[in-house]
Amino acid sequence: MNFFRTNTITAIAAAGAMVFAACTPKEETKNDKTDEAVKVEVATGVEREVEETGSYTGTVEAFVTNNIAPQANGRIKKVLVEVGDHVRAGQTIATMDDVSLAQAKLQMDNNELEFNRVDELYKVGGTSKSEWDSKKLALDISRRNYNNLLENTTLVSPISGIVTKRNYDSGDMYRSGEPLYTIEKITPVKLLVNVSESLYTKIKKGMDVDFTLDVYGDELFKAKVHLIYPTIDPATRTFPVELIVANGNERVRPGMFARVIINQERVKRVLVNDRCIQKLMGSGDRYVYVVKDGVAKYRKVTLGQRFNNEFEILEGLSAGETVVMTGQTRLKDGAKVQIITSKSKESK
Repeated sequence: MNFFRTNTITAIAAAGAMVFAACTPKEETKNDKTDEAVKVEVATGVEREVEETGSYTGTVEAFVTNNIAPQANGRIKKVLVEVGDHVRAGQTIATMDDVSLAQAKLQMDNNELEFNRVDELYKVGGTSKSEWDSKKLALDISRRNYNNLLENTTLVSPISGIVTKRNYDSGDMYRSGEPLYTIEKITPVKLLVNVSESLYTKIKKGMDVDFTLDVYGDELFKAKVHLIYPTIDPATRTFPVELIVANGNERVRPGMFARVIINQERVKRVLVNDRCIQKLMGSGDRYVYVVKDGVAKYRKVTLGQRFNNEFEILEGLSAGETVVMTGQTRLKDGAKVQIITSKSKESK
């Protein structure tokens, strides 16, 4: 029995020794691989002159908006244009009931006859100056009344534009309140944006400005600075700038949301390939790995504008520094690296 136990213990010890002997080389191999340099591609940060831009938001507005309504309450005889219709300046767009106009016409004609009769008498001394003045005043008042009713019985558009609202139907009784029509001039249109105070001396009337509209994606449209407001809002440190858009094809419509890009000045900035930029998980921070003496160092950077496949680096990187472009997922701060290719661009 003792012999059996002794042999069992000996066998177990021998097996343990074999396992230890087998594991030891593998562990050493693993440690060796940990010290191996990570193969990476790199790019070089280059300094280049770029156009600095600012981005601002605004809403498209009609260049002119007219709310059209008669001056007096009355029945609408007929509406002649519909929402979406284009109208020209001077075009008749609605007519009102003309009973009052007819009465005013009779009154004016009668006053004109009376005045002519008194005027003939006055010329030969057959009546007094006060009588002549009284008849002349009555005629003038009746003419004004008739012309006013005439203007408000036949409604015309004061501008060329497009009908954007119609609040009444033919036969409705118009009451003071909502206008009968809203007509907007949309060739051109305008954009009002609040621009940073730092650009106050750089924005000039007539300068060209680019903008995009959310409805059209990244398509660029052109505008010009039309008005520069003379005061700065102390709360926001901005000032209003009105832009004008020719809009000959009427694709830009009032109410559209616009993103305006204003060129500020040309400055020298460090740029690097966008594949070098990494995002820190769980935050909005961006970082790169800078290679020096065969070692990759973590470096937080502040990004500016994007130019094609390059990012402008505002902080964190200097011109001429070598930055990892591929292989970042296998790196940590202080890791050894082996550069296999290098990509850089000459300054322009």
